[in-house]
Amino acid sequence: MASLISDLHSSDPEILVRKNNRFVTTLTLNRPRKLNALSVSMLSRLSELFLRCDNDPHVKLVILKATGKTFSPGGDIASVAQHLYNGNVRAACRSFATAYSLMYLVATKTRPQVSFLNGMTMGTGAGVSIHGSFRVTTEKTVFAMPEAAIGGFPDVGSSYFLSRLPGFFGEYLGLTGAKLDGPEMLALGLATHFVPSSKLASLEEALVRTLGALPNTSSSDDRAFISAILDAYSEQPALKAKSAYHRMDVIDKCFSQSTVEEILSSLEKEYATSTNTSDHHEWLSSSIQSMKSASPISLKIALRSIRGGRNLQGVGECIVREYRIICHVLRGEISKDFMEGCRAILLDKDKNPKWEPSRLELVTDHMVSHYFSRLDDDEELKRPQTSKLSVTPISKL
Repeated sequence: MASLISDLHSSDPEILVRKNNRFVTTLTLNRPRKLNALSVSMLSRLSELFLRCDNDPHVKLVILKATGKTFSPGGDIASVAQHLYNGNVRAACRSFATAYSLMYLVATKTRPQVSFLNGMTMGTGAGVSIHGSFRVTTEKTVFAMPEAAIGGFPDVGSSYFLSRLPGFFGEYLGLTGAKLDGPEMLALGLATHFVPSSKLASLEEALVRTLGALPNTSSSDDRAFISAILDAYSEQPALKAKSAYHRMDVIDKCFSQSTVEEILSSLEKEYATSTNTSDHHEWLSSSIQSMKSASPISLKIALRSIRGGRNLQGVGECIVREYRIICHVLRGEISKDFMEGCRAILLDKDKNPKWEPSRLELVTDHMVSHYFSRLDDDEELKRPQTSKLSVTPISKL
């Protein structure tokens, strides 16, 4: 029978740890009243647990899932905003350092990870799963990277995975914050499998049962068995008629433009001249309005970050550069749009942010370049060296 390990830090643990057997460990996000928004303590705990699993020779698979109706809408931005309003920029940066280090760990650890993305999956919630080995979506999955709408930019290593989507779909997602469902994530490669939510429990049982009966297999064999089990439960869902995936030609035409201004102009021209259906006009209008309501400087940072991600060697390089950007964002040296976005969306909730600079043409290339400049050596993000860490194996907990 599976054993449940209590979190020593809380009577109501935010991360539930279940040793199904010696070979499969299930980690469950357990903050349903906050929709499983990832607090710093949760991020730290996940890092600890992933490292323990990675250093335990018996663990063959880590399953990541969540309680409640969402997977995770992202990080706990309210706590970061509170640090900023208290004038503690360093603490806010440390929060992001914890998150980014976890993303790198997820991307580089050796143990396979299967994530059940059953519900809202955004921001940090996307990062902690998409960088893993296998991503299972359902009919309830909703994915987005909407950071530009609150004065941020798509981060947690998204400049790696967004820049590697087909065509210029990554730019479309990063600049508009558009939502995707499970079938769209599968079609784009953000997900590896689609499984109806009603079958997730049976899928988990099959993974536990099969891997538990294969104690002497190699790492490559483990992955093959995991993939075969997922394939057996997976379906090939049809895309909705309104899916943006069907508009790849227009996305490539508009979002391949060199600047945010040119992208927006191309979308507006498409809207004015298109003779397509009302659904197409509605999609164009939504994309245009989303960009017009977002922080102008955030849009330009996002575009440069995603475009630059294509030329970086791996997730690690993307994360290090994104950390530089977020630290400059938090310091508010050029613009305080992140604090203003938090005010308008999280605190006053008037949903009417006053961006500064207020228009795209007021945001210069020099301003944007500042966000990509190196930090002092002692402030740069240090990537975790997983092979050199000595931690307690999960089997000894």
